[in-house]
Amino acid sequence: MFNNQTILITGGTGSFGKKYTKIILEKYKPKKIIILSRDELKQF
Repeated sequence: MFNNQTILITGGTGSFGKKYTKIILEKYKPKKIIILSRDELKQF
């Protein structure tokens, strides 16, 4: 489903965004994941 796809996750530094990103990386092989957040301090 998400294999070889580009995925955009908004709110990626929140608890749901972090968990969702982890699940996507464990179960699929996406081409690219783009994570957006309003809080620059949480991004790394």
